[in-house]
Amino acid sequence: MEYETIGKPPAETMAVKPNLPDLDAAKQGFQWADMYREISWLPGGYLNQAHECIDRHVEAGNGDKTAMIWVGKNGEEERYTFADMKRETAKFANVLEGLGVQHGERVFIFMERLPELYFAFFGVLKHGAVVGPLFSAFGPDPVRDRMEDSGARVLITQPDLRKRIAEVLPDLPALEHTIIVNKNNRSSEPLEPGDLSYESLMAGASDEYDTAATSMYDYSVIHYTSGTTGKPKGAAHRHLAVVQQYATGKWVLDFHPEDLYWCTADPGWVTGTSYGMFAPWSNGVTQLIYEGGFGASAWYQMIEKYGVTVWYTAPTAVRMLMKAGEELPGRFDLSSLRHINSVGEPLNPEAVIWGTKVFDQPIHDNWWQTETGAIMVANYPAMDVRPGSMGRPIPGIEVAILDNDYNPLPPGNEGYLAVRPGWPSMFHTYWNNQPMYNTKFHKGWYISGDQSRMDEDGYVWFVGRADDVINTAGHLVGPFEVESVLIEHPAVAEAAAIGVPDDLAMEVVKGFVALKDGFEPSEELRREILGHGRQRLQAIAPRSIEFRASLPKTRSGKIMRRLLKAEELGLPLGDTSTLEDD
Repeated sequence: MEYETIGKPPAETMAVKPNLPDLDAAKQGFQWADMYREISWLPGGYLNQAHECIDRHVEAGNGDKTAMIWVGKNGEEERYTFADMKRETAKFANVLEGLGVQHGERVFIFMERLPELYFAFFGVLKHGAVVGPLFSAFGPDPVRDRMEDSGARVLITQPDLRKRIAEVLPDLPALEHTIIVNKNNRSSEPLEPGDLSYESLMAGASDEYDTAATSMYDYSVIHYTSGTTGKPKGAAHRHLAVVQQYATGKWVLDFHPEDLYWCTADPGWVTGTSYGMFAPWSNGVTQLIYEGGFGASAWYQMIEKYGVTVWYTAPTAVRMLMKAGEELPGRFDLSSLRHINSVGEPLNPEAVIWGTKVFDQPIHDNWWQTETGAIMVANYPAMDVRPGSMGRPIPGIEVAILDNDYNPLPPGNEGYLAVRPGWPSMFHTYWNNQPMYNTKFHKGWYISGDQSRMDEDGYVWFVGRADDVINTAGHLVGPFEVESVLIEHPAVAEAAAIGVPDDLAMEVVKGFVALKDGFEPSEELRREILGHGRQRLQAIAPRSIEFRASLPKTRSGKIMRRLLKAEELGLPLGDTSTLEDD
């Protein structure tokens, strides 16, 4: 169904004047060097994301401004100024120095949304090491795979999360230090032998630290992303990324100095770092951080109580709010909201329209990826919204739709969504996997893996994935990662994983298994295999399992997930000429 364009009033008549009043005018003659002049560089031309997001605001006389309002899951509240952030991150940088962590070494964080996560994160960057954020709902296998591949030397976690992954820690030979954050003494259990107390380390650390003289090309963050084959790949980003994160915070999220911003993404995902840390704090805005999980009433209460003005969330969360009904938001004063954004998966047009009913404004979709590091295509405050579209490219970004030979297609045609390389936040490699990185580029384009189309006016419309990667609640799950765990079960001979449609999460993971000789399908065995998956994978585990006598494979032995998905959805099977004989 096509929906009418949602028009916007002229930018000059808006109560808060947009930072990007005219996209087309902004694109004329734009150079990324223009944005370099808007950030603060370290002496000698060095660049460090911790300095850009924290220290420079203190140096500019804004140290007393609130940077973080933290609300705990039990209703606790803590506030930190930029000066507080500068001191706490300096302490943690000194902790790392005391542990002998060297420039460029990897430090991973596996935590819930606690203030200490943010202190540690920027302390790592301030020290010149590389930070690896991990999703707090991961099971032991995803944590092991990512830390093993990166060669992480330090892990920062919490008592309950450490228990979850305890069995895999001995499998990490590079890991030398495990630092435990015991927020407000929530856990009364003693530290495991060899573990270090975050609180004790910080108590003995100086709050003065000279930020490492990192170059714009030095690695800063590794985010792992899943593909169709092999283990997750570590997309390595550089300190230069802050230029685009700053710019898109200004243009797309429309940050102004007086804003109170809330990003609901977990810091273990790229949205939770690029737009839960770098974009807001490089723009110097105050940010709300809520430790609790989703709850429609709780979320509306956060907006009302703290006067949230700019809100960045995910389509799954929007659909869950829709499910809670149109009457519920009317019980809260949400008048502070002036700009709402969404990312992680396509935002269905019905959700955009719903936003105009309950918030008196559309929800603005945008597009980017772990590999791009920052927003690439967006709907802007001063631009008309076409419900269902991801919007138009930001200044400095060239986007095209390519055919199977990687040649540009005219408007209206479906093909590969591609971007001309060279943007500031572009990932620089897949950690220890340069050959895989090279496969992402063809004929001078970065190939995103998404199928899209572009209309005559340059609006981009998502069509689907060009591969088997599963998008569940905005999190990309590689089928290989799921299949590897399923095959670990003693009854499973072979496994395949696909995404099946879901009203809330867009897709959920479904597993198909063929059993070894001597095992028979049963409901008890199904529950056992599902339980095995949940134990190892937690949030990215299959929701359902289907037994098959055998799985469809090519003559070369490759499992054809495409056929399984076509059968599941009742779609044409397509070309089956390479299918092995029965």
